[in-house]
Amino acid sequence: MRRDNNTIAGYDIAGATELAIAKIIGYTTVVHTLQSRISPTGSVLLFGGLAKDVPYPGSTTVTTVNAGVTGLVATLAKELAPIRVNAIHPGMVGDSPYWAGNERAVEAARARILTGVVPTMRDIVEGSMFLLENPAANGVNLNLNGGHA
Repeated sequence: MRRDNNTIAGYDIAGATELAIAKIIGYTTVVHTLQSRISPTGSVLLFGGLAKDVPYPGSTTVTTVNAGVTGLVATLAKELAPIRVNAIHPGMVGDSPYWAGNERAVEAARARILTGVVPTMRDIVEGSMFLLENPAANGVNLNLNGGHA
């Protein structure tokens, strides 16, 4: 899936469709296909992103689709119970392949993060493991962004 940069002025319908299909229809199709194989004590984890709460120029589609992941968690948690369904919504992940080496962007993000700590891949993995393993976590949309201001 390519990185989304879609404004209203230059709206790319094909790109928007690709992103919506990948996240909303794609996630739903995978869960539908695997539902009979998921243990009643199992868990589903979806990935959204910070753009659902913090739009930026060019995030028209990704903001909308990531907000849709929140709705998908709510409905799947009800439909699949007792199987648990959660989502993780990271902000910038400083050591991810996309951002690693772009110190200028990472430092700019750090200035907007309340903790001053840009999340790492390890932070996202640990948050994911929490959502997958904790039997009390269901219908949770976990933001991992250091408190983006």
